[in-house]
Amino acid sequence: MMTSRRIEWPRAVLTLLMFAASILFLLPFFWMLMTSFKIETEVFVYPIEWIPRTWNAVENYKEVWFGDYPFYVYYWNSIKVAVATTFISSLISSLAAYGFSKIKFAASQGLFLIVLATYMIPSQAILVPQFILYRNIGLFDSHLGLIVISSFSVLGTFMLRQFFMGVHQDFIESAKIDGAGHFRIFRSIGLPLVKPAVATYAILRFIWTWNDYQNPLIFLRTDKWFTLPLAMQKFTSMSGEFYSLIMAGAVSAIFPLLIIFIIGQKSVIEGIALGGVKG
Repeated sequence: MMTSRRIEWPRAVLTLLMFAASILFLLPFFWMLMTSFKIETEVFVYPIEWIPRTWNAVENYKEVWFGDYPFYVYYWNSIKVAVATTFISSLISSLAAYGFSKIKFAASQGLFLIVLATYMIPSQAILVPQFILYRNIGLFDSHLGLIVISSFSVLGTFMLRQFFMGVHQDFIESAKIDGAGHFRIFRSIGLPLVKPAVATYAILRFIWTWNDYQNPLIFLRTDKWFTLPLAMQKFTSMSGEFYSLIMAGAVSAIFPLLIIFIIGQKSVIEGIALGGVKG
């Protein structure tokens, strides 16, 4: 009995500490949410009133979504760019990862090292050549340009390659004996076995693209093509005195990320667990 208590007490204390830490992390988000429901005169009342005395949620969110800078337009732009980029990037990274891990040829290791070396180049260092190239080929100031520029990921290729290397070679050889080509092996064997890892990367790619501020700032000029980060910056600069509206915009901006994480958290956990298992 004493041994059992010694094991349970540290676990209980650790649970309480983690619960207290989670409350501290969630308080700013709770304040942001409650502030988006308030009238402006109640935002900076001291001491803090966590629950609004006067609820103004409908008016605040109506102004954000359908006011002078309608968020529904920028929401659609961000969803279109993020979903397309996530799908294309996941597919390309998966194919490249399978090729580098399971297809052996003379220059495979050298080529992979060259690909990794490009990751050491800061993205800011190639902005000017990219800008000139995209302007000359007609992809400047378009969503297609944003999608193309974010669809090739060295990090995604490296990450998924590590998981494909965990797929036992016997599966590959058995499929080859049955007459399957590499694309069939990738589609029917490799991809299903590393699906949690691909889902994890897809979630990360969606979040990175959704929050991307630099590329839209450089490659977009027309207001109707703006994504949500640009819209938030513009909205904040024009509504800087109305913090309730700014918080309503911030809540609207992070809501899809919360939904994506809640839906995909099981795949993230499976992907992490898969990383500790080698074939």
